[in-house]
Amino acid sequence: MRTTRKPKLAVFKLASCDGCQLSLLDCEDELLAVAGAVDIAHFLEASSRVLRGPYDLTLVEGSITNEHDLDRLRAIRANSKKLVTIGACATAGGIQALRNYGDVSEYTRVVYARPEYIHTLARSTGVAEHVRVDFELRGCPVDKHQLLEVLNAFLNGRPPRVANHSVCLDCKRAGAVCVMVAQGIPCLGPVTHTGCGALCPRYSRGCFGCFGPAESANPPGLRSALSKVGTSKSEIARLYSTFNAAAPAFHGEHRSLTAEKDEAK
Repeated sequence: MRTTRKPKLAVFKLASCDGCQLSLLDCEDELLAVAGAVDIAHFLEASSRVLRGPYDLTLVEGSITNEHDLDRLRAIRANSKKLVTIGACATAGGIQALRNYGDVSEYTRVVYARPEYIHTLARSTGVAEHVRVDFELRGCPVDKHQLLEVLNAFLNGRPPRVANHSVCLDCKRAGAVCVMVAQGIPCLGPVTHTGCGALCPRYSRGCFGCFGPAESANPPGLRSALSKVGTSKSEIARLYSTFNAAAPAFHGEHRSLTAEKDEAK
């Protein structure tokens, strides 16, 4: 009697906090179904059991910050039929990409007693800058429902159905009062990718942009609305300098605002 081989699932971590891997373990009711559908071949946060590749589906969390991880990533890609990046670090360099604005050599001299032992790249970058990626799942951390949809899609050979509209639309659908219009609170909801269910605006806080830029995001178009609620250019630039600081749309707006501020001096 022939037995059907389960697809091999691998989960790898680069420079990150582990939060996106935890989103998979946080699937609770669905976790047993996931474990039953795949052969978990490499997932060190969940098990010390390691199987050799090739892997049918690989999830990668974290950004590239040193040569060692870059070599690891190339080996992971070569050993994976499909590779999906999960989270802000893997898709946009993460919070650690804030160092891209500064001098890494100066940072290491200030922080470490023996900076000559620190071997790091000048920039923190997303995975897609270095290898081919089959799908990018955004968020800091990722949403477990979107993660389950991506797993289901790749295991069944179909494209993932992950919405790419903005958080602003989620607020409208939830009937939430706009915090920027009604309360004058700066909010990145109009330019931020959906995934959190508009969590912050529904609790009277502005969106922090955890899920990165939405499709066709237009940060320069949001600038006047943020200015009308009293947000200075330097404050707007800071709003874009968080979890997805190196995402092209957010990085471009930060760079533009910073250049204008410098010219005004």
